[in-house]
Amino acid sequence: MTDDRPIKRCLTVCLAQSFEFAQLREKLLDTTRAQLFRNALVVDYKTGCAIVFAYGVMVCWNLNLDDRRALQDLLLDYAIKPDAEPQEDNFSYEIGCEQDRIQHDHIELQSADFKVLLALSHAMAQSIKLAAFEGHAIDTIRATSHLPQSLAREGKIKLNRKTMAMIRGQLFLTKSDIILNYDLLDTPEFFWEHPEYQHIYSMAANYLEIQQRTDVLSKKLETIHELLEMLADEQKHQHSSALEWIIIWLIAVEIVMSILDKLF
Repeated sequence: MTDDRPIKRCLTVCLAQSFEFAQLREKLLDTTRAQLFRNALVVDYKTGCAIVFAYGVMVCWNLNLDDRRALQDLLLDYAIKPDAEPQEDNFSYEIGCEQDRIQHDHIELQSADFKVLLALSHAMAQSIKLAAFEGHAIDTIRATSHLPQSLAREGKIKLNRKTMAMIRGQLFLTKSDIILNYDLLDTPEFFWEHPEYQHIYSMAANYLEIQQRTDVLSKKLETIHELLEMLADEQKHQHSSALEWIIIWLIAVEIVMSILDKLF
């Protein structure tokens, strides 16, 4: 970092689960200076650019506050399941450096090529989406942590079948929501057509530890799967116990009826 080059700001925001991308794409292409690159739109502004991803994320490169707020308001009109508290990630950056690198949340770039910014944005958008997945998984595990504790302490879970089924449904939704979007964490298809920019993406992905965090997320999903199996087993046990008691009572009634029949 030097005093000769202006320091600019990059802001990544996860606004929603996804956008209604076909309609949003049409709107931005008609009303702004935008270009489409597969599932991303690059919108040009006087001070910088914004990159909008179909899966609910925008990355702003040196946008002023008014432009950023106007874009965010527009995007929310096309948001599917908008986040109540959007997650944000901030970096500083400068152009015209001797080499491309990232240190201490500061990006040094040789070129101002917007495709370099797009390559970086792919990694930043994946990272913040991954953070949303991580938070969702952790919240779910914490909310159900009392269940295995109850099973370990008392040998059973004191919940009725309806409540247990609802918890199983919530666990399944969390798991399926993440798994259905898991391909978002793969290397983006943009680099099939532009492999010369993949080293920029890899630099950012390594800095943001996307692969390591994805592996940890997989472990969390395994924990959720184990909770699902535990609840399924407990429900089967409760059902079997109920059937056993029904059979016992039926046998008891039959014995009583047989005795009464003999007596009278």
